[in-house]
Amino acid sequence: MENKKRNILFSKEKINIRIQELGKVITNDYKDKNLYVLSLLRGSFIYAADLVREIDLNTKIGFMTTSSYGDDEMSSGKVKVVNDIPDNIKGFDVLIVDDIVDTGITMDFVVNHVKKLGATSIKTCVLLDKPSRRKVDIKPDYCCFTIEDVFVVGYGLNYGDFYRNIPYVFNWK
Repeated sequence: MENKKRNILFSKEKINIRIQELGKVITNDYKDKNLYVLSLLRGSFIYAADLVREIDLNTKIGFMTTSSYGDDEMSSGKVKVVNDIPDNIKGFDVLIVDDIVDTGITMDFVVNHVKKLGATSIKTCVLLDKPSRRKVDIKPDYCCFTIEDVFVVGYGLNYGDFYRNIPYVFNWK
């Protein structure tokens, strides 16, 4: 892949501006709530870190690790919980943060999992939404960018074990 040219879809600056805007909206929407941000690892860790710094509220933060991609470009369609939510989330308004909603299978799985744990409310927040690939009826409540059906990496999104640390989102030409 490195032989190909990188096509930058969203620059570091564009991502930062959008996250600042979204942080203000989330701050307003959750001002009287008991916010728990649930970051889905590993893809969302960079996005979630930047996002929570833009939310001006007392916020509890937790992490959950799921897997459906492995080292492939396509989801397997089967979600596996690798590490579950470490906290009791009963009574919290949970905001699930992920890097991308593609087929929607993982997000749908996590939303249903969180419901069973007694969250007061559940909303979803993603860096990227790829609605053309949706296999379940789910739409993110908050989204930075909507993209076409292209494989993207960077800013937390990986290819194999690499590229998460790139500060922008790109694909290869």
